[in-house]
Amino acid sequence: MPRSKVVSRIAHESCVQAPRITTPRRWWNSLETNFAHRPEAFELDLRDSLLVRATAAMDVGIRTFAASAVGTLAIPMGYGPRQIRELMREKEHYELLADAGDPNAFFRPPSRRVPIDAKPALVPLFKPKDGVCEDLTFESPFQPSNPNLRAAYQKHTGNRRAHARLWSHDGGPRPTLVAIHGFGAEQSWINEWMLALPHFYKLGLNVMLMTLPFHGPRRTRFSPFSGHGFFAGGALRTNEAFAQGVHDFRVFLDHLMNDRGVEQVGVTGISLGGCTTALIASVEPRISFAIPNVPVVSLADLMLEWRPLSGYVRALLAATGMSVRDLRYALAASSPMTWDPVLPRERLMIVAGVGDRVAPPKHSRILWEHWNRCRLHWFPGGHVLHLDKGEYLVEMARFLRELDFLPGPGR
Repeated sequence: MPRSKVVSRIAHESCVQAPRITTPRRWWNSLETNFAHRPEAFELDLRDSLLVRATAAMDVGIRTFAASAVGTLAIPMGYGPRQIRELMREKEHYELLADAGDPNAFFRPPSRRVPIDAKPALVPLFKPKDGVCEDLTFESPFQPSNPNLRAAYQKHTGNRRAHARLWSHDGGPRPTLVAIHGFGAEQSWINEWMLALPHFYKLGLNVMLMTLPFHGPRRTRFSPFSGHGFFAGGALRTNEAFAQGVHDFRVFLDHLMNDRGVEQVGVTGISLGGCTTALIASVEPRISFAIPNVPVVSLADLMLEWRPLSGYVRALLAATGMSVRDLRYALAASSPMTWDPVLPRERLMIVAGVGDRVAPPKHSRILWEHWNRCRLHWFPGGHVLHLDKGEYLVEMARFLRELDFLPGPGR
């Protein structure tokens, strides 16, 4: 039996040990409080175990570096005394949205048609021989759901302009895959490798890479790194940044379908983009499928696992009298665990790494349970190094063929 099949089989069998959520509508209360420290339950053969341990060790190093950067340069700005007072004052707005159970009350669709500017990409790494590469931008009409945050949020003028890169075949519209990058990794060359964008283009699809809020050209002024503003504004801004990511995706979706004549659009994303992908699947029935790749579903629990960031978060909880359940509740509006998907399980797929220590497998497991045990593919690698990547690309292509999404051989 091939290695990837062994990993996939054992991972699925061990999912019976996945965390149970007794009250799905209020998962933030019923998920165990020690979820961040729950051991990963995988029984692998020796070869897979060695590969997984090696990639996990690499992830721990990357995680420690990222946690140090976020904990030093972003969290103190977003969770200082003033921001904590704001959190305590305004968090009820988001808690009520989570309780209401209507995702469209938070992820509001664009209120009007938005003009898109398109121009040839200046320095594309991947240059299709049978098509064009364009950079698309628009002025985002997004407004935070909380009126008390709107003025401060809109001060970040660079973030108000959305960006995407589109690779299109000659000869008219085709099914289009929209890809969403991870935290601090919006560069097209990284995602051409991480998300295998040229591979999907060569399968006959058009491909778009969308930039998340507060990343790349959307970063806040004086940001020390891309994505800094996603967390430097605190939990409330994080909620709204996810809402803007979903909103801006829908603007691009309107453009593809209404202006370019695209009939089928699917979405995939990695890490933070995987979470955004899962949120899109909660509100946008026009998409053909959603494939989150190594997604995060509870930022509150993730921060408690990222050392040394976890120390700062625990100090924050102690100083405010909040529990991890309270922090989950404040962030629940921007978690895909709070909302049921609008797509049937046959159009959902999760890709996850057994050795992932940046977005640990338990996040994918509880999303898999929440999504009624949709298709799930495990690979024997970590968050960055996806071993046997070819195997899951084959599985993704098979999934797309079953959905009649891939163009026929004549295209």
